[in-house]
Amino acid sequence: MTRTELEVLCRNFPGAIETLMGAPSNVLVYSVGGKNFAYFKTSEPEKWRFSFRVTPERFVELTDVPGVKPARYMGRFHWVTVVEVHRFPADYLAELVTWSYRKAFNSLTRVRRAEIGGQPSAR
Repeated sequence: MTRTELEVLCRNFPGAIETLMGAPSNVLVYSVGGKNFAYFKTSEPEKWRFSFRVTPERFVELTDVPGVKPARYMGRFHWVTVVEVHRFPADYLAELVTWSYRKAFNSLTRVRRAEIGGQPSAR
């Protein structure tokens, strides 16, 4: 999966918003209802590294994989960073990002979820 394909995936979730944060953070953030579910770093070092939230079990599993590490400042909340997106299996990455989106979406109030129009799903 390329970085562009991953951006399209994140953009196409119901209610997803893309926000480019300028200096000093230089981050492209994807959120739903004000809850972040993914982000890209847009400057060096590690330009275009991609971060998202995972389950505690997957956090342990993924941080043992070369090229995946705990996300800077967010690792304690079970966020991981994939340094080279193109080396990660596309289907697996899409599954992980979808879970991160659902986690953010399901944390919204019932009213807010209804406004967005997405369907609540399994966590």
